[in-house]
Amino acid sequence: MAFVLAWSLTGSSIGWGAAAAVGVSVLVGAVRLVRREKVRAVLLSLAGVTVAALIAVRTGDPEDFFLPQLLANVASALVWAVSILVRRPLLGVVVGAVLGQRMRWRRDRDLLRAYSRASWVWVGQYLLRVAVFGALWLAGEVVALGTARVLLSWPLVAATLAASGAVVHATLPHDHPGLRRPRTPVPEDGPRNADAEEDDATGGHTEHPSPPRTHR
Repeated sequence: MAFVLAWSLTGSSIGWGAAAAVGVSVLVGAVRLVRREKVRAVLLSLAGVTVAALIAVRTGDPEDFFLPQLLANVASALVWAVSILVRRPLLGVVVGAVLGQRMRWRRDRDLLRAYSRASWVWVGQYLLRVAVFGALWLAGEVVALGTARVLLSWPLVAATLAASGAVVHATLPHDHPGLRRPRTPVPEDGPRNADAEEDDATGGHTEHPSPPRTHR
């Protein structure tokens, strides 16, 4: 909102708006560093604001300050959609990493289906932002873009988390053990005995000891 406030208070000056946005970003970054947050995350955030400010100054259109965020949401929607189509839904990747499962959840068909359906909720979140930001950007509504940026940030993320969690819960069967215990599919021929497994390991030529001979 720093860009929008400075732009409005200085008679639509893009230069002052850009300077205010970068200045506030530097101050926020300093506070985050004092709190021992990751330096990389702070630098990426500052770089994003700086690039947006430079684009607006370069083009002379204040609404272009929001263009990088618009494009980022387009890219995010595409990445999430592709992850679902290739059967590696990003929601499952994230949750699996948090739970220390890596990609074991993919062997559970019920979890794979649940994560795929819930990931579409995240695609919808990004598409909603694209629709709103895109319409306001085309109309040149700078103040409305700033307001939408605030409303469609953490409030929308919180709603998306709740909705995707509900989709996962509704998709999983009632007898499923839960996200922390992915099911491992059982082979169609059922459990195998030790002799069969040993035959597989030795190429099917396991020699079994013959009974001892008796001497008369």
